[in-house]
Amino acid sequence: MLVDGYDTLLLDLDGVVYLGDQAVPGAAESLVAAKGRGVRLAYVTNNASRTPAAIAGHLRELGVPAEREDVVTSAQAAARLIAERFEPGARVLVVGGTGLRLAVRDQGLRVVTTAMDQPVAVVQGIAAGLSYGLLAEGALAVRQGALFVASNGDGTMPSGRGELPGNGAMVRVIASATGVEPVYAGKPAPPLHRESMLRTGAERPLVVGDRLDTDIEGAGNAGVDSLLVLTGVAGPLDLLTAAPEHRPTYVAEDLRALGEDYPGVRRGWRATWVEGSLRLEGDGTWIDGLRTACEAAWAAAGAGRVDEDSVKPVLERLQAG
Repeated sequence: MLVDGYDTLLLDLDGVVYLGDQAVPGAAESLVAAKGRGVRLAYVTNNASRTPAAIAGHLRELGVPAEREDVVTSAQAAARLIAERFEPGARVLVVGGTGLRLAVRDQGLRVVTTAMDQPVAVVQGIAAGLSYGLLAEGALAVRQGALFVASNGDGTMPSGRGELPGNGAMVRVIASATGVEPVYAGKPAPPLHRESMLRTGAERPLVVGDRLDTDIEGAGNAGVDSLLVLTGVAGPLDLLTAAPEHRPTYVAEDLRALGEDYPGVRRGWRATWVEGSLRLEGDGTWIDGLRTACEAAWAAAGAGRVDEDSVKPVLERLQAG
């Protein structure tokens, strides 16, 4: 089984384990089975709005095995990043939700809500009720010289209704108003995976995600293997045209692939280049067809990326079944 090669799964949440309030089909059963084989489960999320305890509670409601200590958030990574730079008790203006405030307090820092308190840092994370007033205070503090830290730079986040604006979109308010770019704590930047390693003690981790520009690139930055599941943001076209830093070790439909043997040879499929277009011939499962096409596209692209038009015949072949 694929999962047997690793001691820890570093799992993204949105788009991998759940979409909004609903579990991704097969996710809960797959993770229960993985844990039963002695694999450590760690839920590593760029979302900084909720506390680890709240996230773990939500996961258990969905039938996913999780305790508070199994959850690692970008809020925790951001708070550690600040705590390593300033003395205990330093003032931090939190532009975000409960999860971010508690993470800052857990690092021995003092949470404030106004620039008049002269905070040493401003930390921003996604929150549904984020107000203009708090964003304005953050901008004022950054203009006064406070360190600007963002939990993550995701432009969007998946939901049951589609992709919603993420923290990366909200960060642009303060960045545009001040001309100061934040230091990012979340994926693909190193701090969150560093936090995950510190908390889990993983020696042979597998990063599992749905985004090429955060999960997969972050795994590459950490020098570990990755699995891209097609239940969230990234789709077949994204994979076929992926730059080298966005190419996962494995590709699967969903988490059920963890309990299956990953095929070293794609039986039934053959990918060839014909007059500048990638063609896929044969018969078999569509996911094996996509894996075959990805290997051919990446080999041809080398350190670059193939053109979208060149892989459209592959997409048409996969859609045709």
